[in-house]
Amino acid sequence: MKRKNKRTNKNKNFDSKAKWGGKPSSKKEPTEKKEETAENDGIILNKYIALSGISSRRKAVEFIKKGHIEVNGKVVTIPYQKIYAKDKVKYKGTLISPETKKVYVLLNKPKNCITSLKDPEGRKTVLDLVEKACSERIYPVGRLDRNTTGLLLLTNDGDLAKKLSHPSHGVKKLYYAYLDKPLQQKHLDSIVNGFELEDGKVQVDAAGYVEGSDNYEVGIEIHIGRNRIVRRIFEHFGYQVKKLDRLYYAGLTKKDLPRGRWRHLSPKEVIMLKHFS
Repeated sequence: MKRKNKRTNKNKNFDSKAKWGGKPSSKKEPTEKKEETAENDGIILNKYIALSGISSRRKAVEFIKKGHIEVNGKVVTIPYQKIYAKDKVKYKGTLISPETKKVYVLLNKPKNCITSLKDPEGRKTVLDLVEKACSERIYPVGRLDRNTTGLLLLTNDGDLAKKLSHPSHGVKKLYYAYLDKPLQQKHLDSIVNGFELEDGKVQVDAAGYVEGSDNYEVGIEIHIGRNRIVRRIFEHFGYQVKKLDRLYYAGLTKKDLPRGRWRHLSPKEVIMLKHFS
């Protein structure tokens, strides 16, 4: 007999065969804002560097302050200086320019693969898997640890990556976790009702047993993005996560995307990501 938590509607059963995806909206899609480019209004320096694929905007500020950036032959230490089409920008002596084509690649990450630009130990990275996807330099949005599988977005759209990564936007993620032993009902209740970890309160959106799994497999919906948060949730109650798979990310699903494969997002998916709330 299935036990149900009567105290909260966040405790629910997850159908392992369910198709997860966003519902189509009847609202008119908003129009795109005018893109800020060096040809018209100019681009602030740290954004220019990020668009060139060198780093994030935050990291670019560090490069600028350390004197690694030259504009028209002179070292610049002001991150918000405007850069125009005629300007020549160099990073450690190498000329850089922003990527003009935005690329969005969705990967179904396999196990034993690093979410990193490069690995000093020579292990396979997610960039190795998508090297034939495009000629532009793309980067992962967020991280999945080495042994976690599932959806990972890679792009050169720094603004979108920043938006999806910021906790204020509450990006929804759905994981399936396979545990080393059945999850007790009292621990499931604690997870859905919220509890404290060493770095603050954990509040999940929903959690429940996967049907037919004898309570070894648990579905969990979250929007928080702390490091290793799903594994830490179960470790807090004395469980080890043997397998962890991300099935859903910001309205994107794994439908028709086998493990280890990638695909480009459709225009509708890109608009959905840019305008979701």
